[in-house]
Amino acid sequence: MPTINVDKYALFEELGEQFTEESFQQLCFDFGLELDGDTENDPARPKDQAPELAIEIPANRYDMLCFEGIAMHLNIFRGKYPTPSWKLADIPEDKLQTLTITQDTAQVRPYAAAAILRNIKFTPASYESFISLQDKLHQNLARQRTLVAIGTHDLDTIKGPFTYEGLPPKDISFIPLNQTKQINGEELMSFYETDRHLGKYLHILRDKPVYPVILDAERNVCSLPPIINSERSKITLDTTNVFIDMTATDQTKLDIVCNIMVAMFSQYCAEPFTIEPVKVISEHNGTTRITPSLASRTMDVEVDYLNQVCGLEESPESICKLLSKMAYSAQPSEDPKLIQVTVPPTRADVLHACDVMEDVAIAYGFNDLPRSSPNKSVTIGKPLMINKLSDIVRHECAMAGWAEVMPLVLCSHDENFEWLNRKDDGKTAVKLANPKTVEYQVVRTSLLPGLLKTLSENKAMRLPLTIFEASDVVFKDESVERRARNERRWAAAYYGKTSGFEVVHGLLDRVMTMLRVAFVTHEEGLSGKSIDFEVKENPSQQDGYFIKEIDEPTFFNGRAAAIYVRLGGKLQRIGELGVLHPTVMEKFDLRYPVSTLEINLEVFL
Repeated sequence: MPTINVDKYALFEELGEQFTEESFQQLCFDFGLELDGDTENDPARPKDQAPELAIEIPANRYDMLCFEGIAMHLNIFRGKYPTPSWKLADIPEDKLQTLTITQDTAQVRPYAAAAILRNIKFTPASYESFISLQDKLHQNLARQRTLVAIGTHDLDTIKGPFTYEGLPPKDISFIPLNQTKQINGEELMSFYETDRHLGKYLHILRDKPVYPVILDAERNVCSLPPIINSERSKITLDTTNVFIDMTATDQTKLDIVCNIMVAMFSQYCAEPFTIEPVKVISEHNGTTRITPSLASRTMDVEVDYLNQVCGLEESPESICKLLSKMAYSAQPSEDPKLIQVTVPPTRADVLHACDVMEDVAIAYGFNDLPRSSPNKSVTIGKPLMINKLSDIVRHECAMAGWAEVMPLVLCSHDENFEWLNRKDDGKTAVKLANPKTVEYQVVRTSLLPGLLKTLSENKAMRLPLTIFEASDVVFKDESVERRARNERRWAAAYYGKTSGFEVVHGLLDRVMTMLRVAFVTHEEGLSGKSIDFEVKENPSQQDGYFIKEIDEPTFFNGRAAAIYVRLGGKLQRIGELGVLHPTVMEKFDLRYPVSTLEINLEVFL
């Protein structure tokens, strides 16, 4: 969770009270924050620096990532101030500043929004907080600027209307922020390659055919998102009119960031909590909208639900009063079983009645909630049978000296199919729609890729290596609602200077013995008949397991076998064991022979 450092004296002054460390820590706890540190008595703090408080903010409270947000919500919680009423300046639509999004931006960052803070008065502390909030939003909600990037400009140094365009890098020329030399888009990449702060964002635009750029009416570059702003429009302590631009790849995150940025700092405007909107015209989809929206959301919440989950018996009026401490506006509905809750535009984290319930509990006080014994639903926990079976197998393997490994469930498509000399029929593996890396493209359908990658990464260890895993694989299954099913499997791999086939076979025998599944000969298992791969009831044949030679491209010819089991007259092929084919070992970069086994454990339930 993000941690915000704030000036201790300034925060206490804003709260109108001088707290002791213990009392402020209790206030933070009551509200759901955590006081991580206080530099008041820290000998390492410079004498000319005011003491700071390190406050840990919940990951969902983006509206508290700055001094202003923390102070405002703690004052509302303590009943000092009402919830602010943010509003848009009443300006005729034809008089609004405009931001036009051209079609070229669809190739890089297709969405944009803008807003203006008029007649704002910065102090050194508020200016620093303004810049810090941008950085915190970039690091958290905006996912390192990949989803949203924010630019702030001195409106008096630029002139609208503005355009948001996608231009070839060589056609973009400007002086970057805090620089004196004019460079173009191509030079920008090499110029900031070694920059500790901005270098980590260059990959977002690198190799793109066009770079996104905000231009004013005179074609002056205001910013090149998500990298850097222009020196021309740099804001300072003397800036009175701030133009805020935001570009994004995610429309929802864009609207959240836009509302939070203007809501937190509109209190410093000459008309507090008033924001001048900007008309955003999108050419690639033909839409026009006004940003920021600052739209509140109204939801009906059941009184009984709030009371029952929190263990309370509060009236609708009392619940509404509690919610006002958490910056909501709430009132009883015409239906006595409901209350109408208005969610402020800064609370994008409120999605469901359970979120309102949580805030009711915070406002009431978690330590003050009634305590009761759950005697109406006494249950005794026990493991699922498949987990109990898996634990038995794990225990036996460990007792035999094999080491358990836990590879990742995701793997590359090649590792799951081609590297094992298997073909993808398109109906087996669950594939990721938008994989971020080639290493994680599909959900594994076999445990072998994970075991072989583990062996490949541990080749320096003393041989032989004996490892196993008992975990799930996933298959497509159109017969179930989720269109996929899990299957619990057990696999083991032996890596050494000899094939180790007999060692793997011995491990199989040991585990089967502990599962009370007897080994039967070929004749005993099949009564001299050919194998019927369909599951049939045949009580006359002996229960047990046996192996039969197979010829599959995953394994070395003549050194592989299918594992069959007959339980209750049902004959099933449950897995395979064998020495891997040399091409498989080569693809996983393994020098010595590898013997593996893999079976489906669910048939034993």
